[in-house]
Amino acid sequence: MSNYETILTSVEDGIASIQLNRPRVLNAINRPMVTELLEAFESFDRNDEVKAIVLTGSERAFAAGADIDEMKEDTAVSLELLNQFKEWDRLATIKKPIIGAVNGYCFGGGFELALCADILFAAENAQFGFPEIKLGVMPGAGGTVKLTKLMGQKKALEWLWLGDPMTADEALQYGVINRVIAPELVVDEAKKYAKIVASRAPLSTRLIKETVYKSIDYSTHEGMQFERKNFYLLFSSQDQKEGMKAFVEKRPAEFKGK
Repeated sequence: MSNYETILTSVEDGIASIQLNRPRVLNAINRPMVTELLEAFESFDRNDEVKAIVLTGSERAFAAGADIDEMKEDTAVSLELLNQFKEWDRLATIKKPIIGAVNGYCFGGGFELALCADILFAAENAQFGFPEIKLGVMPGAGGTVKLTKLMGQKKALEWLWLGDPMTADEALQYGVINRVIAPELVVDEAKKYAKIVASRAPLSTRLIKETVYKSIDYSTHEGMQFERKNFYLLFSSQDQKEGMKAFVEKRPAEFKGK
């Protein structure tokens, strides 16, 4: 359904799928891929037929990292002028649920992309890590910040300073991912979860996502005020009327996302 060169996309039963597709370099993330990813995510975010998005790589690798050949000659000035992280920042503005499914290697920029997912399922063979320190650099697309918020300062420093891979079980233990699943089932389980989320009231899903992310940076009081605003807002939706009417009538609700 698309002319993308670095990703594959499809839509089935309200679930959009985005698969990284640079198999010869283990899905190493280059700038054209980030541009195409953003275009696909934003397109699906605008598509009323899409209720949730599943992000995957291949069986061998989600993404082995950033494309080093592309950046090895860059300078501080060239990177500043390029402003490449502007597109990465826009990935955080996607409103619909994003479910990540990781098989194999998930390193560097690939790990940062996986952390853009709201829910993250990993295969038993998945490996996560930020090896940038071994190249004399550090994560630049949010990896340092997101890992610290997920696992805490001391554990994040331990992993970031060593640059070594963590197993899927370790990632689960530290709260970086949601579930560890058999490799042959991880994508199917991600899609199955996405279908459940897609069956929920779309506006509620959207505002819950917004509120949860705001709560990370807000104080408890600010977060609760933001939550209350969104709670009130949902009472202006058709879905709230339908949901409560269906509950009283003891039937499944038919949500329209309005």
